[in-house]
Amino acid sequence: MPTAALTLAAALAAATSGSLNVGDKLVPFSLKDYAGKSVDLKAFDGKKAVVLMFIATECPVSNAYNDRMAALAKDYSAKGVAIVGINANRAEDTSRIAEHAKQHGLEFPILKDVDNLQADRFGAQVTPETFVFDNSWTLRYHGRIDDNQKGDNIQNQDLRNALEAVLAGKEIAVKETKAFGCTIKRVQK
Repeated sequence: MPTAALTLAAALAAATSGSLNVGDKLVPFSLKDYAGKSVDLKAFDGKKAVVLMFIATECPVSNAYNDRMAALAKDYSAKGVAIVGINANRAEDTSRIAEHAKQHGLEFPILKDVDNLQADRFGAQVTPETFVFDNSWTLRYHGRIDDNQKGDNIQNQDLRNALEAVLAGKEIAVKETKAFGCTIKRVQK
């Protein structure tokens, strides 16, 4: 195949693989939570920010962040920020998600992305991986929660820094970081 054809094929593959980039607008969508209730993100219109966080029940990296995710939800809900979890792992059913949320004090909505449609749309690859939207549904930050899985030597609280900037109406200094964790176990299509 000629080089130009390879380049075109690569560009087409990238365009259809899906991913949101900082500055892109999100069209709010609906997914069911672990109790089977449909949750429409439009319900969060009017929030100062919405954090969509791809999480898992079985990933040790995502689990290492459970306390920090619960603390983020607690700390920022009073400031007008909604934290919403999304579980896109094919083998993690809603009963396990509900049990995990209760066990770890995750009191924010956790939605089930059954066919990985949203994970594919976002280009989400790992758990945990976060996406911060402002009140106009513009993606302002994408990446990790912080820079230390164990939580014992955090140098950069990237998600908190992004939220503080959005709440202050300021530009985010670091708009994208590399998220790390377990790969999302996608449904075979």
